[in-house]
Formats: sequence, C-alpha cells, structure tokens
Amino acid sequence: QVQLVESGGGLVQPGGSLSLSCATSTSDFWLYDFAWYRQSPGNQRELVANITRSYLPNYADSVKGRFTISRDKAKRTVYLQMGSLRSEDTAVYYCNARLQTETGLLDYWGQGTQIIVSA
Repeated sequence: QVQLVESGGGLVQPGGSLSLSCATSTSDFWLYDFAWYRQSPGNQRELVANITRSYLPNYADSVKGRFTISRDKAKRTVYLQMGSLRSEDTAVYYCNARLQTETGLLDYWGQGTQIIVSA
C-alpha cells in the first residue's frame, strides 16, 4: 500500500500561482508513474498532467504552458507548479501513483487538496 499526501492547496486570485506537492511513502518511488487529476463539482475527474518513471511529462491541453509537473526521487515527492491560474482551474486536485506489475495494476490515490481561483 502506497500512501500519497497532497499539500499546497488554497485560495488564489486569477492570474496567480500555486504549487502542489504529493509526498509518497514508497521506497519504490522510481518505479511508479505519477499523475495529477482534478475534479470540480458536477464534473468527472480529469487528467491534468502525468509524468512517467522516465521523467516524461504529459499535459492536458487546458493547462499546457501554464502548469509543470515534476518529480524528485530523493524526496519521493511529485510536484505540480501552476501559473496563470483561471477560475476554471478551481477543483479538488488528486495525486495518483500507478505501476503495472506482472500480477496486475497498482493504482493509488491521495485524499485530494482543494484549489479555489477567485478574486
């Protein structure tokens, strides 16, 4: 079982910046692919960005050029730096860890952290 703990959420004005962290409990951090998802009221959870164990990032079109995902093996932490925030970025943001093994898919989620973009 992998524990994921998000932090860094809060209230920010439009155009502002915020950085999220996802601290993990696994010593096999380097094996996992990680992602940030978000969910706003009435909407399905959607992928924001993901980063492979080879450090290859991928972004949703809605956040390209504004958000940056990164990972730190030494700290076993995943980050999401967010800039030029918009009201539509308001959501609960979830960290996800995923590892395909010979016996199946390991898929873990954090508890989520709320971001509100509002003046």
